[in-house]
Amino acid sequence: MDKEDNGLIVGPDGALRCFWPGSEPDYLHYHDHEWGRPVTDDRRLFEKICLEGFQSGLSWITILRKRENFREAFSDFDFEKLAAHGDPEVERHLLNAGIIRHRGKIASVFNNARKAVEMCERHGSLARWFWSFEPGADERPPVVDLAYARANPTTPVSTRISKELKALGWTFVGPTTVYAFMQAMGLVNDHMEGCVCRELVELERSQFKRP
Repeated sequence: MDKEDNGLIVGPDGALRCFWPGSEPDYLHYHDHEWGRPVTDDRRLFEKICLEGFQSGLSWITILRKRENFREAFSDFDFEKLAAHGDPEVERHLLNAGIIRHRGKIASVFNNARKAVEMCERHGSLARWFWSFEPGADERPPVVDLAYARANPTTPVSTRISKELKALGWTFVGPTTVYAFMQAMGLVNDHMEGCVCRELVELERSQFKRP
């Protein structure tokens, strides 16, 4: 694939896409069919915030290729089930070569599961809480391009969400992690101008019913 100076690549079908999936088929599929599509399913939201935490210091493709292993290990990210587990589960998962064996990140899944249950009890759903932070038009750039992507690994909104999550006891939810979560779950559309998916995602977001 050829990379353009504007941060786009020409795919095997001749269409322009964001540069970051490269030529990896599973990464391209994720870019085309998941990334940026608005999500309200609480379990998928919880999965993503956890996996973004695991990604810290690693590449997303590493996590993506292990995603089914993570789902099997963590009860498909059913946070109500996970909330009931404790330290013995952490020790067991440290022996699982199919996931990222980082004690702090594994423990964070169980901690955050308990916090997710509390959030649902207080706000009705994770989706309702997260989507209440969706940036308004005045908080978004006029153009999403390579310069914007490079200059904005965090935003004021992701920093605000991060601070509130940490105050509630969540872990591994720094501003960069949160912004990656926002991009993936459709709270923003960061497909670059000219990407074949940008207008499709924008249409989906316009028809999307916020929780």
